[in-house]
Amino acid sequence: MAKMRKEYNPDHVRQRKRRSVIYIICEGKETEINYFRHFRTRRCLVDVVPISSKHTAAEHLVKHARALISHADYFPQDGDQIWCVFDCDENSDAALRNAAGFAKQNGYRIAYSNPCFEYWYLLHFVKQTGYLKDADEVVHLLQGRGWLEKYAKNLDVFQKLLPYQSKAIQRAKERIEQLSRDDVAILSRGSNPVTTVHDLVEYLNKQNV
Repeated sequence: MAKMRKEYNPDHVRQRKRRSVIYIICEGKETEINYFRHFRTRRCLVDVVPISSKHTAAEHLVKHARALISHADYFPQDGDQIWCVFDCDENSDAALRNAAGFAKQNGYRIAYSNPCFEYWYLLHFVKQTGYLKDADEVVHLLQGRGWLEKYAKNLDVFQKLLPYQSKAIQRAKERIEQLSRDDVAILSRGSNPVTTVHDLVEYLNKQNV
């Protein structure tokens, strides 16, 4: 005898727990996307959204973050989060402060790197606290010391980095502690080198526990 079909109950549908979504708004169209897409799982819904070139300044990126996902549902009351991922680039200290202020006001989180996102990669292999001129210098270190010899922005290096992730998190925290002791603002030009990408990585890891 065939099983009787259960009657549809809209109340049960409404009561079903909705999984939260983490929106990652980033400058890069390759590097950050290649990296953060690996955190997408059935438990962790991650939507990586690259921004257009006209919004690359930190302040504009943060202020346009919500508009960039306007086509999507965003329910912070249900645990949805927006993370703005950007580098120091040509941003002034005032622009960085404004970005931080706007993010705080709207409940967004920031993952900031100075001088570049690849500094987060570098910390997987070495405790680098000395000044880094630009992204080219960071990439040169990654390639020249044999850690990521063929590194390019379109190359997916997540699996190569994964075994050293906990060490990178530790080094990133130690650098922030050092800057804090020296009374240097993290979101500033003077914090070189620094990254807070580990905050986002730890958050994403917790979603998958």
